[in-house]
Amino acid sequence: MRGVLTGFAVIAVVIGVGYVLGRRGSLGDQGREVLTRLAFQVATPALLFTTLARADLSVVFSSRLLVTAMSTVAAAGVFTTVGVVRRWGVGRTTIGALCSSYVNSGNLGIPIAAYVLGDASLVAPVLLFQQIVVTPVALTVLDLAGAGEKGPLWRRLLTPLRNPIAVGALSGVAVSASGVRVPGPVLEPLNLIAGMSVPAVLLAFGIALRGSAAPGRGRDRHPVLLSVALKSVGQPVAAWALAAGVFALHGAALLDVVVTSALPAAQNLFTYAGRYQVGEVLARESILLSTVLAVPVLVGVAAVLG
Repeated sequence: MRGVLTGFAVIAVVIGVGYVLGRRGSLGDQGREVLTRLAFQVATPALLFTTLARADLSVVFSSRLLVTAMSTVAAAGVFTTVGVVRRWGVGRTTIGALCSSYVNSGNLGIPIAAYVLGDASLVAPVLLFQQIVVTPVALTVLDLAGAGEKGPLWRRLLTPLRNPIAVGALSGVAVSASGVRVPGPVLEPLNLIAGMSVPAVLLAFGIALRGSAAPGRGRDRHPVLLSVALKSVGQPVAAWALAAGVFALHGAALLDVVVTSALPAAQNLFTYAGRYQVGEVLARESILLSTVLAVPVLVGVAAVLG
């Protein structure tokens, strides 16, 4: 279980540093906002481009990806249905659906895949699916739901091309598909900028914890608890049922898809919520609770299926 504990320990330390910075006021009143904008506008697009430009796109056409896609849609669909019935609003429901199904495949998924599954590349299908499909779709919905998006239809249909994160992901896929090798003088500065993405997101998340109430008790109590239940239990159970019952996966392949589905909600969802100023409390509390619960869930999955 060293991989599980190591991955969570790294995240906890950086978030703790952010919390201390917030308590001390070291970055000023706008510190969190600046870090959030830095991650959304610059660092995360660079990270997605450099990651996907070197990815093997053949992993897209695999049964593991189908399991990931179907379990993601199932968890997000349940939250969306409840959100529509309860009238939680488009933006809030979109953030909650992401928190219910969008796993931390990067800064947590990679070390866990390396230590628990024995191969860091096994997290690639879920990483690609989230960045190629889920992120552009979700951010387009958030863009179109915004008060300022009232232009002509053609302009609204081009919304993904104006979103820096979607542009970074899609550009990386285009480079990988074309087989073009990015020159070192171009790639190295992008790698340097990309290195700021995860720390910026985690530090901003830690700063946001300053002065916040205990999670799951405020106005967003029901959306938070629903998203955490879907992320921590619903999605991994759906992945197991689909992998074993529909696609007849077993052994290492079954363990792979269930472990990746059991990863907690990704911290960059808080960046999205902050960027669009919707569902920030929901995102923060869902991420925190699902991250805490992911430790026993992942340990249990590894013990049963490993």
